[in-house]
Amino acid sequence: MTVTASEPLLLDEMFSPRLAEALVASGHDVVAVAGHATLAAAADVQVAAWAAQQGRRVVTENVRDFVPLLATVEPPLRVLLTSSRRYPRSRQNPAPLVRALSAWLTSDEPRASMEWLP
Repeated sequence: MTVTASEPLLLDEMFSPRLAEALVASGHDVVAVAGHATLAAAADVQVAAWAAQQGRRVVTENVRDFVPLLATVEPPLRVLLTSSRRYPRSRQNPAPLVRALSAWLTSDEPRASMEWLP
């Protein structure tokens, strides 16, 4: 079954490219910073600018650095914040985070520029 994502995502550097691969396999438009040719070594402001220019929402645990960028990046930046406590980053079991992101992507809820993954 192919699912059309409500919006494309960019997974910040703390997330494995395998998470992106799992979401892409489910039909979502997701790119990972980790392993990306130009973004892997980029500063947060560069990652944010690239995501905004590409129309992608950044998925990150890095609240401290990305929330202030919401007011400075043009076009406007959108972020989806996660917590490693709620969704531990596990290479052995990424399924809970994959399920949560997939559910968020397929939800028809209105979106704000900054959200927490439920």
